[in-house]
Amino acid sequence: MATSTLLSLPASDVPTTAATASVVVSITVFVALLCACLVIGHLLEGSRWANESIASLLLGLCAGLVMLLVTKWKRSRILTFDEELFFIYLLPPIIFNAGFQVKKKQFFRNFSTILLFGVLGTLISFCIISTGSYFLFKQIGITSLKIQQYLATGAIFSATDSVCTLQVLNQDETPLLYSLVFGEGVANDATSIVLFNAVQSLNLSHVKAMTAIKLFGTFLYLFFTSTALGVMIGLLSAYIIKKLYFGRHSTNREVAIMLLLAYLSYMIAELLSLSGILTIFFCGIIMSHYTWHNVTERSRITTRHAFAAMSFISETFIFLYVGMDALDIDKWKRSDASVGTTVAASGTLFALVMVGRAIFVFSLANFANFFRHASDAKIDLRQQFVIWWAGLMRGSVTIALSYNQFSTSSSKEGAFMITNSIVVVLFSTVVFGSVTKPLIKAALCHNWTSTNGEDAHLSSLEDINILFPDNCRTSGNDTSHANPRSSLGMLIMHPTSTIHYLWRRFDDRHMRPVFGGRGFVPLLSSSTLTSPEGADGV
Repeated sequence: MATSTLLSLPASDVPTTAATASVVVSITVFVALLCACLVIGHLLEGSRWANESIASLLLGLCAGLVMLLVTKWKRSRILTFDEELFFIYLLPPIIFNAGFQVKKKQFFRNFSTILLFGVLGTLISFCIISTGSYFLFKQIGITSLKIQQYLATGAIFSATDSVCTLQVLNQDETPLLYSLVFGEGVANDATSIVLFNAVQSLNLSHVKAMTAIKLFGTFLYLFFTSTALGVMIGLLSAYIIKKLYFGRHSTNREVAIMLLLAYLSYMIAELLSLSGILTIFFCGIIMSHYTWHNVTERSRITTRHAFAAMSFISETFIFLYVGMDALDIDKWKRSDASVGTTVAASGTLFALVMVGRAIFVFSLANFANFFRHASDAKIDLRQQFVIWWAGLMRGSVTIALSYNQFSTSSSKEGAFMITNSIVVVLFSTVVFGSVTKPLIKAALCHNWTSTNGEDAHLSSLEDINILFPDNCRTSGNDTSHANPRSSLGMLIMHPTSTIHYLWRRFDDRHMRPVFGGRGFVPLLSSSTLTSPEGADGV
């Protein structure tokens, strides 16, 4: 758990009452800083160069500097960070909201390309960063890191943060680009954490030829089992709410059961040593597809805004803390590295990030274009540049994984790697993030189109019926006797749209009658329909 500390003395050196008072003071100051971040972010909404992430980091730096002055250069942090705080309390709302708010039609229409970038691309980046740091760090005098730490470094710095780019892109004007950047960001975070967990679970004391195969096998196991668990709990929430009609008596219960089951999915995954981030992400997608449509209208409004607010506060908290922790004197002293060594190591890591991302983005984008039939659905060079740029920033996941790997060690190597992680996050977010908006608008000034992605020439699901002439001749809604050869041909020619169409047909016939979803109307009591306060005042 995260613990709060006194600003000038360790909590263990003060009486219990004084320690409790210091906790209250610390939390009060930190919450006030969070409020200040929200106000400053609002004022910078139309800014060309700044955004809320940058504002939070800079405010954290200023707060850390003030704390150093107050404590006479002894301490810069108001709260002591524990990686469990991030993984148990802050990360779940962020990832769940990403799945819950995702535009499912665009996400799954470009699903193959998103997986290409988010999974295969992250694996390529992981290999380049791990291998590159293994050889290049020795050239700058860093020789004490072990193989497992180099692999963990590859997973840590493979995690991207595309928030700055998403704030610039408009999903209505550039739906393909927004879908790819957003989807790749989520898949990348999940893949990076799964890779990190896989590396942690391996015994690397004796590296053999089978080690890489074991690592890949562990990754696949965590990926698919975590996804299956998230889908199962999401469907369970939909079935429970559909059958029990919580909204008859209390909309509070509807909101509470959605929130608790989502969090339960994350904790069960962690308990089973799976990937909680992947589990809660797919749980969010399933809940938005089924569960959300089974609750009352007031609960829909409440959940959508409540989940977004929780995610927003968690992200702001992390960036604010990173800004303060950058001035942690103890950590810099413990790393025992010169300024030149720190700059060289941070520059090496960021150069590997840029090179690794360039290699997989441009190559995989052209590979994806080979299977895109419509010319306006292809990912052109400008869009490839935006996708590359969007993944250069590093953020909350990088910091949390770095703390998880290196904070348990009191060695100078652990402190050195944490300080380098903070430098990379600060530099990429502040410097690259500040020029993201003008750069992307300049790159896309002639490219704001309404392209929908793969098979963009199919304007709707209904249009694909033209591609299934045998289906059109069936009576009523019975399409179970469609010509399999026709389906196979369409699957080869238009794989994404065909799979989407077949899934929608299966969903409408088998899934929604059991789990609800769009079109399901919950039974409401008369008091819920007429009372302006609704059930329990929600």
